[in-house]
Amino acid sequence: MSEPAYYFVAIDVAQPDSPSVSERMFELGANGIEERDESTLVRGALDKVTLVASFSTEAEARVAKRALGTRARIERLLGDAWRDAWKEHFRPFRLCNGLWVRPPWQAHRAKRGETVLVLEPGRAFGTGLHETTRLVARVIASLQLREASRLRSVRSQRVLDVGTGSGILSLAALAFGARSALGIDIDADAIDVANENAKRNTMRKRASFSTTPLARVKGTFDLVLANIEADVLVAHKRALQARMARGGRLVLSGILDSREADVRAAFGKPEARAKLGEWVALTYAS
Repeated sequence: MSEPAYYFVAIDVAQPDSPSVSERMFELGANGIEERDESTLVRGALDKVTLVASFSTEAEARVAKRALGTRARIERLLGDAWRDAWKEHFRPFRLCNGLWVRPPWQAHRAKRGETVLVLEPGRAFGTGLHETTRLVARVIASLQLREASRLRSVRSQRVLDVGTGSGILSLAALAFGARSALGIDIDADAIDVANENAKRNTMRKRASFSTTPLARVKGTFDLVLANIEADVLVAHKRALQARMARGGRLVLSGILDSREADVRAAFGKPEARAKLGEWVALTYAS
């Protein structure tokens, strides 16, 4: 029996071009993108950012390579050993104030007032290192869910995490005081990984994950998180707004600053705006 093959497209780009090229790779069907530069443990090209995008098939990878031009190259790996190779480079890190993330094989002692999430991305997108994930985590921390949940005048904080990936934002919301979180994703593998991560953090009773399409999600939520990309956010505007409870909030991210105007044109003026690098997160109140 032959070993399974996995296909990646890699390209070296200037730092300012990284966000736009990443967005293009997702448009071309990338399942996830790793960004390497001189600050990462897996080094990128000198004075450049190396973007490595995974694709489901060789055909998809070749289409993406042609679209990205002559600078792009295809990498093909056989077998499953590569899945564990990245683990030696995944170290505990601070996701946002008060919240750290560590892999299961690394220890990190929390200081007073800190929470540590145990996370293994596995086959899902989302270690928490990407700027958009950190942006949303910062917004969640600023909303003070734990304090709000104690007030009788405020309903139990229910969270919907659209495009949950590894489940990291759902778990972050729970760590900051949300009563429950529902994460949805079109990738069944991601759902399995998210459930595993919830179990690692003893959050299975408060977290649930499924491949239920957004349009079929029932009920409303006090906090709706959508860390996807501008075009998808705009296309799902009505469905996202319909899931907001009265007095709830909607946090949109995965937005390049060059695309912010498009999202604002669809959703209107936000209640708050946060920015990290070339990425923007917009918060709306119902």
